[in-house]
Amino acid sequence: MIEKLTNTNKFDIHTDEIGYDACSEADLELDASFGDGLDLAAVEVEVEKVAERQRQITATVEIPRPPEAVWQVLTDYEALPDFIPNLAKSRRLDHPRGGIRVEQIGSQRLMKMNFSARVVLDLEESFPQEINFQMVEGDLKAFSGTWLLTCCSNDGKAGTRLCYKILVHPKITMPVGMIERRLSQDLKVNLLAIRDRVISLTQEI
Repeated sequence: MIEKLTNTNKFDIHTDEIGYDACSEADLELDASFGDGLDLAAVEVEVEKVAERQRQITATVEIPRPPEAVWQVLTDYEALPDFIPNLAKSRRLDHPRGGIRVEQIGSQRLMKMNFSARVVLDLEESFPQEINFQMVEGDLKAFSGTWLLTCCSNDGKAGTRLCYKILVHPKITMPVGMIERRLSQDLKVNLLAIRDRVISLTQEI
């Protein structure tokens, strides 16, 4: 994981849009209906405290399709907002050394206000097993992670165990506990959205 930002290194505050660093933890608590209708238990989430204000969060889901099909969905970067909730924008940018650079903007509607955050990521692809990424610009102090795709058997058919591991270091103005809880819940919804997208686009093997 933002359209009205005018400064790429901070959150802007508007009449109806506000950055995470300008709100309290209570403002960003999940409402009781979050995830209704979704099989959130299908996604395993682990949180590790690696430093006082740094968290490593790992989310894993099984998808009944081969890794190549999952890879195709993950690397279609500009199509990600079409199906991932709260991802308002994802677009390829020119990379100074010819690599892969993507700008992503996430947005959520909470407490009658729009909360948004922006990151620019450099990515390295190792088809079809691994995608590593590192934030080079954005609204966190540091953000990096990995997508890992491993083969698994799903009822005797080809499947993929998709693992998303991130290391997040919020800026001092952001409550780290709030960021941890939001990401832990959002990753469940996002991985289920990816699973459903892969299934809808590919036939069972």
